[in-house]
Amino acid sequence: MGLLRLGFQNHRLLLLHFFPESCNKNIKHFALSCNRRSKLVRAKAVSTEAVAAAQPTKMVKAIRVHELGGPEVLKWEDVELGEPKEGEIRVKNKAIGLNFIDVYFRKGVYKAASMPFTPGMEAAGEVTAVGPGLTGRKVGDVVAYAGNPMGSYAEEQILPADKIVPVPPSVDPIIAASILLKGMTAQFLVRRCFKVESGHTVLVHAAAGGVGSLLCQWAKALGATVIGSVSTKEKAAQAKEDGCHHVIIYKEEDFVACVKEITSGKGVEVVYDSVGKDTFQGSLECLKPRGYMVSFGQSSGMPDPVPLPALAAKSLFLTRPSLMQYTSTRDELLEAAGEVFTNVTSGILRVRVNHKYPLSQAARAHEDLENRRTSGSVVLIP
Repeated sequence: MGLLRLGFQNHRLLLLHFFPESCNKNIKHFALSCNRRSKLVRAKAVSTEAVAAAQPTKMVKAIRVHELGGPEVLKWEDVELGEPKEGEIRVKNKAIGLNFIDVYFRKGVYKAASMPFTPGMEAAGEVTAVGPGLTGRKVGDVVAYAGNPMGSYAEEQILPADKIVPVPPSVDPIIAASILLKGMTAQFLVRRCFKVESGHTVLVHAAAGGVGSLLCQWAKALGATVIGSVSTKEKAAQAKEDGCHHVIIYKEEDFVACVKEITSGKGVEVVYDSVGKDTFQGSLECLKPRGYMVSFGQSSGMPDPVPLPALAAKSLFLTRPSLMQYTSTRDELLEAAGEVFTNVTSGILRVRVNHKYPLSQAARAHEDLENRRTSGSVVLIP
């Protein structure tokens, strides 16, 4: 029997030395089969490359962060945007909500998954494309989202379809973008984290802010007595309009003494504190026995550590909640968003969109927010 040697040149099978004549038919069949398979592999490879090349990408404008720091690190750049994949949609943003959590990520208080990154966790817009096989969403739908994934500071973005909620026709997209994250935050704070009921007395810091304004309105609607703390007389007037029964200008007054006077020394059932370092210790003093300290932000800095015995004196409860843990399931998300939009439509919640900035001027918006030159909700317009 002769010697068989096989080699590949330009993906074609070559017979360099072959078996006796009796085996020729089998060998020829094997060679032809390999040659056909080789051509098929090459055809599939070319086809795959063609499909990949055919996938359209477009350039959109977005804010990008390449290094952590002040508002100046927010850069207006071109970024590539592809087509939505299975389970995804593409949304052209009509309005983008500005929230203090965006500042935390920009500074590095919270860590972004990668660098560089596009900030932003709230937006409303129109669906411009849906991924393959996706049902229940269509081009032209007006939707909104709040929370993860981060990246709303963009003209358009790709989103998981299960993270968006439909916006009712009665709610303007600018209103939706200004209230969804703040509204769902207020919802879980007064309805689930601590369930506010008629007869309760609550203290809300930053009562004229985006979340604070909604907290005051919602708590009043639930029958609570609302005490709000603010930094200026102008914000005090707004807090009054938003349902505060008592307003404290904490830069001019001792808010702890004021709360004790208002409550006849009893204290409040719950404090909603998004300020942090400047108000935390005083907030603990304002609570009645078995009261709830709800620390959901730190605009003035991280609070000092709290020794556990400090809570024991009045058997206090302390929690540091986050919206993401209260909307972790699709049902929770839809319930929270639905309640927010229902309260907006019914007039229980009045949304104050007091400031609008072009998306390209996000740095100025951040600077104004951090320096407390804003009140109510702030939106960025692409």
